[in-house]
Amino acid sequence: MTRLRWLTIVLPIVLVGAIELLSDTLLDPFLPFPADTLLVMAVVGITAWVFSTIAFRRIDQLGHDLRVRNAELEARDASLRALQDTGVAISTLTDLGRILRLVVDTARELLRADLAFILTTDPDGVTRLTARSGSDDLFAPGIDPGAGSVRPGADALGAVAEPEAFVRRGVVGATIGVPIRRGDGTIGTLAVAQSGDRHLDDADLETLQALADQAAVAIENDRLQRELRTLAVRGERERIARELHDGLAQVLGYVNTKSQAATELLDSGRVPEARAQIDELAVAARSIYVDVREAILGLSSPVEPSGGLVAAIRDYAGRFAEASKLAVRVEADPSAGAVLEPEVEDDLFRSVREALTNVRKHAEAHRVSVRVSRTSDEVDVEIEDDGRGFDPWGAEAGSDWPHLGLVGMRERAAAAGGTVEWRRTGDHGTLVRLTVPAKRTAVPGGPSR
Repeated sequence: MTRLRWLTIVLPIVLVGAIELLSDTLLDPFLPFPADTLLVMAVVGITAWVFSTIAFRRIDQLGHDLRVRNAELEARDASLRALQDTGVAISTLTDLGRILRLVVDTARELLRADLAFILTTDPDGVTRLTARSGSDDLFAPGIDPGAGSVRPGADALGAVAEPEAFVRRGVVGATIGVPIRRGDGTIGTLAVAQSGDRHLDDADLETLQALADQAAVAIENDRLQRELRTLAVRGERERIARELHDGLAQVLGYVNTKSQAATELLDSGRVPEARAQIDELAVAARSIYVDVREAILGLSSPVEPSGGLVAAIRDYAGRFAEASKLAVRVEADPSAGAVLEPEVEDDLFRSVREALTNVRKHAEAHRVSVRVSRTSDEVDVEIEDDGRGFDPWGAEAGSDWPHLGLVGMRERAAAAGGTVEWRRTGDHGTLVRLTVPAKRTAVPGGPSR
């Protein structure tokens, strides 16, 4: 454009100057006035017309190219906005079916296609029509879009069948698909089909692949969520099974032993001793009743993210005090109310609950204090009672009542990367101290969650 501008200025001047020079020298005898002037004007007019035609055509071409480029940029901008809106919608939706329907609707709208659909491959190698957008008449005979139709996979590696097999031939022309990838593997295909002579360009293929990548993220997120729920259910089942085994099952074994002893004493006529065994059975029955209530209370009292560990302990301590008829006081530093990682809060809460249960069963205490403190690196929880004291290493070995929960508390502390210790406080009472890192760390050779 710069050269063209200067040529339109310089060339006419040079040409007019050359003609004027010729008319005043060589042509002057042949072209007297006003013929020479008319010649100069004719040459200038023709030159101006030629150069203006060239300039206008170039300007028109540049204008056309600019309009085409603007249209491409507008289409690209619309695609980017649609992709952004789709990404935002995907982040707010939890139903995988709705997310995939949004993806195919967006693909059909952006690419102006007649049909858009997603194929996925099951673990057994069967290709399934997972989501679609467009008229049902555009699918091939035998494909029922409402039933999630299936076709055999292309190979045993889980590659998706050719998308053309799902489209009615003769009604829809070109069918183009892009892979939906997870890692190094292909888990599906996002395809569009359209009639007419329009072909997708590189920008259209990039848009289709971007939508396929969003579908892949949604599918993978759904898979991880399902695995997380499965692990959570499995973990909760294992916890309940462990607590039933360590608590209710062993206490029932204790009850069975006492009932057999009472029966033998009655058979031998030792009624007073049998009555003492039955009295112990009554105590065990009341203890089992309280244990079951505490187990139900533990299930219905999770650590809420909005309240944190201290609020959960306060709530549980109030209910525990009411059920056990013990005075329970909870003290916490201001910094202790900060929310911890969910696994750490859960381990600490269940350990506090187990410690309070041990106080009720064994300590013969009247008052219990729960103190929670926190530094930048650690969280300390202390449970202290005024009971008769407790020796976890065997001071209570003379009693046949099962002492439970210590192993579980050690396991929970180890899972959180911390420690737990028990010690007497003076002549009476027991202090249980739990110390865990404020952030979860891996424990070599130990459980991690």
